[in-house]
Amino acid sequence: MGKILYIAATECDGSLAKTSLEGLQAATKLAGDLGADLCVGLVGKDAAAAAKTIGGCGAAAFYAVEGADFEQSRYASDVAAIEAMQTKAGAEYILLPGTSRICRVAAGAAQRLGGRADTFITELGVDGGKVIATRWYYRQRMFGTLTREQRPWVLQLSPGSWPAWQGDAADAAVETLDVALADSAKRTQFVEVQSQSGDQQTIRPEAEVLFVAGAGWTKKQSDGQIQAKRAETIILNFLDTAKASLGSSKSLVDQGSEGEEVLSFMSHLHQVGQTGATPRHPKGLATCCHGEEPHVVGWRFINERRAVNLDAACGWAQGKADVLYVADAFEVMEAVNKLLSE
Repeated sequence: MGKILYIAATECDGSLAKTSLEGLQAATKLAGDLGADLCVGLVGKDAAAAAKTIGGCGAAAFYAVEGADFEQSRYASDVAAIEAMQTKAGAEYILLPGTSRICRVAAGAAQRLGGRADTFITELGVDGGKVIATRWYYRQRMFGTLTREQRPWVLQLSPGSWPAWQGDAADAAVETLDVALADSAKRTQFVEVQSQSGDQQTIRPEAEVLFVAGAGWTKKQSDGQIQAKRAETIILNFLDTAKASLGSSKSLVDQGSEGEEVLSFMSHLHQVGQTGATPRHPKGLATCCHGEEPHVVGWRFINERRAVNLDAACGWAQGKADVLYVADAFEVMEAVNKLLSE
């Protein structure tokens, strides 16, 4: 029933990211449902070593493209690696995880291989011997199922749609492929990684809790004054203590362009909703948000939803939150921070 090739890139420390393990779980399940052979390809500085960590996944073959030229993300080298592994495997289906590195090259790899690519796949199934892929559209308001006759069919998987693969490490017979890069493929050079420390980072995809702040944090409070600095202290204390991830309503991040006082650490990268991110956290807490539909759309994959708002008739109260606390968010979150600190 064909062959499936799953390709992932190693992280800087040689490990595989959680998103890559989610993709491996999808690949192993599809191979079982389809009755197809599974091949795994890894790209990185020491990709063969990473293969041992997933050696128990049941793959019929492991391929590695490794070395200094493939340590860092680069379009030309990553596409060349994918092309070499597909040439060796001859797979009908190529599955790719939704990591930022792999997302950059999925379409280009499909074009070079003469195949077709579909991105942000959230489910894979088999019907009558055909692979059926599911993709959400219009900010998860609707979904469609699709299949293709073109081969290879490159499927880039959406993060968070499958559980991460869990299995035993085992020795794997890895075939290392020699991929020679032309000088023209090395024009992009890696310089350095610049990133915030873990304590400074406020967007944490792996956090248990998503904390979303609404525009109410920067409005006049019960004393008639705007208390943005107090709001910043409360929110940052909660994020630091609970190791939560920060989100924002569109109205809050838009205030900067309207000349209003804003939270200094908030940007459009934090925006959750119809025109923002659609995060996947086990729990979510919305504070000072009205709960309009565009905002709630971004919460579609949050398992447990709670909200704090002074308005008992707000959108969160209309069946969109599992629990709504009708209270002052400043007072509630200060009390929560106190309990967490103890």
